[in-house]
Amino acid sequence: MLHGPWRVVGLPKGKQPLTRFDITPLDGQPVLRIQTDHSYGNLVHDLPDFALAPGMLLRWRWRLDQPLRQADLRQREGDDSPLKVCALFDLPIEQLGFVERNLLRVARTVSGEKLPAATLCYVWDATLAPGTLLHNAFTHRVRMIVLDSGEQRLGQWVTHRQDLAADFRRAFGQESATVPPLLAVLVGADSDNTGGQSLGYVGDVTLSP
Repeated sequence: MLHGPWRVVGLPKGKQPLTRFDITPLDGQPVLRIQTDHSYGNLVHDLPDFALAPGMLLRWRWRLDQPLRQADLRQREGDDSPLKVCALFDLPIEQLGFVERNLLRVARTVSGEKLPAATLCYVWDATLAPGTLLHNAFTHRVRMIVLDSGEQRLGQWVTHRQDLAADFRRAFGQESATVPPLLAVLVGADSDNTGGQSLGYVGDVTLSP
């Protein structure tokens, strides 16, 4: 069973089924199981006004057992990922252009969430090469870095540690001279655009020097 401070967030007004999150034992340890079925969902841990210290690392391990072979993050109809870990940054909305500023205000009203002006997601993709940086197909407010790709590591635990400040500067450096505070960290998966199914696991998510 999942407990606070983590909370599940889906699309506004229940437009899609929720991705399923639950704790299950695997290899002798409890881990987060994430299952999609034509679904969307994120498990969010709020971190209000969390200032990043220099060199602070986001660490986790993940394992993909069932991939989304039809996913293509470059197109809206393929914009799904079987595993993602994201950092939400409190970039001042005043730094956005007029159009994006107003689009974000509308999205916040519709969702009832304080959607961030800058979200950086690390993803496991079907085809894109590790290290690829790209914008979300629906909004430029989300940037993605591919960490793992394809199926060579299916069923294997893969450990990552990412310098959030360095990655923010890589993804959003042209928009902000400084690294803003964190609003939240999330883990999630979605298959609502491809209409597929996926299964993955995440463990040991930590934020530390």
